[in-house]
Amino acid sequence: MAKKLNDLSALGAFAYSTNDDVYFDNGETEQETLPNNKQQLEAVFSSKGRGGKTVTVIRGFVGTDDDLKALGKLLKNKCGVGGSIKDGEIIIQGKHRDKIMEILKKDGYKVKRVGG
Repeated sequence: MAKKLNDLSALGAFAYSTNDDVYFDNGETEQETLPNNKQQLEAVFSSKGRGGKTVTVIRGFVGTDDDLKALGKLLKNKCGVGGSIKDGEIIIQGKHRDKIMEILKKDGYKVKRVGG
């Protein structure tokens, strides 16, 4: 069931103009992808909120969503497992942190091990 809106502020900011030359900046800009050697990635194990299943999470990627998805697909293929990309993080099923770190380092990324 959808949340009931009590006033217009719940809709967010909106504007109307009859001028065809008006440009509205909604604040969402695609960030350019940094070169591999400028990326500061973190590799961490996590099982929180996943029913006890352990996953490897890669954080810190700076770039477009398409480039993030391509990197996630590469890592999933190299590890032979499933995973997903959510909220700017690459989530790989299982404990593959060391293997993923090797793959990323070969591609020129700077990767830091975080946690146990």
